[in-house]
Amino acid sequence: MTGADDLARRRLRLGMVGGGEGAYIGGIHRFATRLDNAFELVAGAFDVRPERGHAFAESIFIARDRSYDDYRAMVEGEKNRPDRIDAVAICTPNHTHFPIAKAFLEAGFDVICEKPMTTTLDDAIALHDLAEASSRFVGVTYTYCGYPLIHHARAMVARGDLGAIRVVQVEYPLEWMATAIEAEGNAQAAWRTDPKLSGRGGSIGDIGTHAYHLAGFVTGLKAQSLSADLATFVPGRLLDDNAHVMIRYDGGARGLLWSSQVAIGCSNGLRLRVFGDKGSLAWAQEDPNTLSYTPLGGAPETIKRGREDLVPAAKVRSRTPPGHPEGYIAAFANLYAGFAEAIRARREARAPSEIGCNVPTSADGLKGVAFVDAVVDSHEAGGHWLVPRFV
Repeated sequence: MTGADDLARRRLRLGMVGGGEGAYIGGIHRFATRLDNAFELVAGAFDVRPERGHAFAESIFIARDRSYDDYRAMVEGEKNRPDRIDAVAICTPNHTHFPIAKAFLEAGFDVICEKPMTTTLDDAIALHDLAEASSRFVGVTYTYCGYPLIHHARAMVARGDLGAIRVVQVEYPLEWMATAIEAEGNAQAAWRTDPKLSGRGGSIGDIGTHAYHLAGFVTGLKAQSLSADLATFVPGRLLDDNAHVMIRYDGGARGLLWSSQVAIGCSNGLRLRVFGDKGSLAWAQEDPNTLSYTPLGGAPETIKRGREDLVPAAKVRSRTPPGHPEGYIAAFANLYAGFAEAIRARREARAPSEIGCNVPTSADGLKGVAFVDAVVDSHEAGGHWLVPRFV
C-alpha cells in the first residue's frame, strides 16, 4: 500500500467496472474525474463482453495489461501491484453493485458506487458494515448534492432562516419510459424494468432515491414513517413507473415525494420546495444556478450561484464566475472532488477540507435502499404507514 507522502505527490489512481462503449453514466464519471485532476483512470473491466471491453480500454488509452476481462480478474491483477489503483468506480446495473463492491473492499480498495448501492436491504447492511469494519471509503453518487446552491440551502435551513420546517415537497418526473422502450431494444430501460437486475423498486429505486436523499440532505430531517402508492402504467412492465409517497418527518414536518418515468413533457424535472414557519426555499435541477427564498411577509429573493455572501460549502463548489451557468457534470465533478479529499484525509489521518465534507457515503446508500424497501412494503400493504429503517 502506498504511503501518505507518496499519495500527496500524485493523483489518485482509479479503476472502473462497467461504463464502456455506449454506457452513458460511464462517460459522466470519466468527465467528472477530469475536472479537478484529482483522479487518473488507469485500469478497468469495461464490458461483460471482454473483447468489447478491451477495445474500449484501448480507445481511451488504458494499458493492455490493466484492461481486464471482469472485475474478479481486476481485483487479482491490481491488488499486488506497486502502482495499484486507489479506488474503483462501479458503473454497472444495480444487481452487480454488491458483489463488485464487496470484492474490492475485501481487497483493500476504496469504492465509488452508483446508486442504489445494492438491490436488497440485507446486502446494503452487509456492505455498509464491511466498509466500517475495513475502514475503507465508500462513496455513493447522489449527484444532486454536488450543486453549490444545494449546500447553501442546507446551510440556510440549519441556521434557522426558514424556522421550524413544516412541509417538504420533492419530485423527480421523467418522460423517457412513457412507452415500452424496454421491449424495443433499449438496454438501459430493459435492466431498469427487470426486478432481477434492478431490485424491488422501479422509478422509486432509480430516481425516487435521488429525491429522497436530496430532501433529507437539505432539511436534515429524518423520516419517521411513510405511506406509498406505486403504479405501473405501461402494460407488461414488472416494476413501478410512478410513485407517490407521503412522509412524516421528525419534528412534525410533512413530506410528499413523487417520482415518475412516464411524465410526458418532463426531461429531468427534479425539484425541491421546503416550507417553514418563517420562510420557504425552492430549487429546480433544470435551473440549478438559482435558489428562491421567500421570508414570511417579505418579497421573494433570488439567490444566484457565485454570490459573495454564499456559505463556504457553496463557494468551494462553484467553478465559474457569476452569470456563467454550471450544471450536471460540474455537480458530478464536485462529488468526485469530495470523494478524493475524503479518501486522502482518511489515509492521512486528518480532517477533510470543506469539499470533502458532507459527501454521500455507504450510510447514505444504506438509507436509500431502506427507503425503497419501506416504500414497496407500504404499497404492498395497501399504503399502510411503515417506519423505514436506517433513517
